[in-house]
Amino acid sequence: MARFSANLGFLWTELDLPAAVARAAAAGFGAVECHWPYATPAAELRSALSHAGMPLLCLNTRPGDLAAGDFGLTALPGREIEARAAIDEALAYAAATDCRFVHVMAGRSGAEGRAIFLANLDHAADRAAKLGLSLLIEPINHRDMPGYHLSRIEQAAELVLELGRPNLRLMFDCYHVQIMQGDLIRRLERHLPLIGHVQIAAVPQRQEPDTGEIAYDRVITALEAMGYAGWIGAEYRPAHSTDAGLGWLRNSLRRPG
Repeated sequence: MARFSANLGFLWTELDLPAAVARAAAAGFGAVECHWPYATPAAELRSALSHAGMPLLCLNTRPGDLAAGDFGLTALPGREIEARAAIDEALAYAAATDCRFVHVMAGRSGAEGRAIFLANLDHAADRAAKLGLSLLIEPINHRDMPGYHLSRIEQAAELVLELGRPNLRLMFDCYHVQIMQGDLIRRLERHLPLIGHVQIAAVPQRQEPDTGEIAYDRVITALEAMGYAGWIGAEYRPAHSTDAGLGWLRNSLRRPG
């Protein structure tokens, strides 16, 4: 049976992070993930996770200066020192909260960023291995994030295979892949051995996954048939309040597994 995690970067954002963890548990999610939790002391978040009985699956490296257009640093020429500091910070926070994955955000760069991205990922994989942690890289669509270094799942898979690090995996976000490429089930099948985490949201509006053009009931059934044993992250922007839009989760949890 599919297991769902709540991405607290988009869900219950009116609450502080520990309170959002408790709300996600009460709503029926089995885990949580987040974007940038660094304003919350790691010990405080760890306590909230323990109290709720919820694992933290994933967090992101800092994006840089969002106001200046940054959305990740790891593939940016000339910013290697910042990128590695963000990686080290994220890994330390993940270790302190028993977080499973760190999503290493590439940022906006062209082909010139590839070698830098690989070198920084190699550094990150070394550091993560010493802590027993794993890394994710994620293609992000160019409609929402023009110029993002990774935009296609095959591009990301090529990097994972080239580095050959067992603790580097793919984040397969169905929302981004559908916008850029489509053919979700075939791409999930093809890349399943490299996938560490899957995320869902409606296309095109990035709202609750029971709206929009993707038939997630069929995608999830196909994932289960493939033998995917990981979590499915709900990374969507609620159309109204988070609680008002959770019918999709209740229906999914009632599916026969």
